[in-house]
Amino acid sequence: MCREEAAELSSLKSQLQDIEVPLIVVVKENIGKELDLFKKYFSGNYFGPTQRNFYGPQERWMFFSMFLRVGVWRNLWRAYRKGFRGNWRGEGLVLGGLFVIGPGDQGILLEHREKEFGDKVNMLAVLRAARQITMDMAW
Repeated sequence: MCREEAAELSSLKSQLQDIEVPLIVVVKENIGKELDLFKKYFSGNYFGPTQRNFYGPQERWMFFSMFLRVGVWRNLWRAYRKGFRGNWRGEGLVLGGLFVIGPGDQGILLEHREKEFGDKVNMLAVLRAARQITMDMAW
C-alpha cells in the first residue's frame, strides 16, 4: 500500500470507528525503520511481516514493464505533487490490494487489487462496503 492511499484510508478512521469497523494493514516486509516511518501515514493496526500466505495462491507482480506504463508515471507524479515520497529499498514489485471483509458468512464485501502501481481504491466504495457490514449485522 502506498503512503498516499494509507493517508486517505486513515482519514476515514473516525467514520470507521463510529460503525465499529477496524482499519488493518498487512505488510510484506519491514526493512530498517520503514514500518515506523509508514505509521506516520497509516493510523490503523499492523500485521506482518507475514509468511506471505495472505497474498493468495499466486502473488501478483509488476516487473520492468511498469516503466512503460503511462498510468504508473501519472500515479507517481500525483503522489509526488501531494508530498508523498517513497523509497527504493525492499522488494517493491508486488502489487497490493485492499479488502473490506465482513464477519461470518458475509465474506469479502469489497476487493480492490492494484492493476498497476498507484492504482488506488475508491474511498466512497470503502465506506459503502464498511457500512454494509453494520447493516447486515442489524438484520
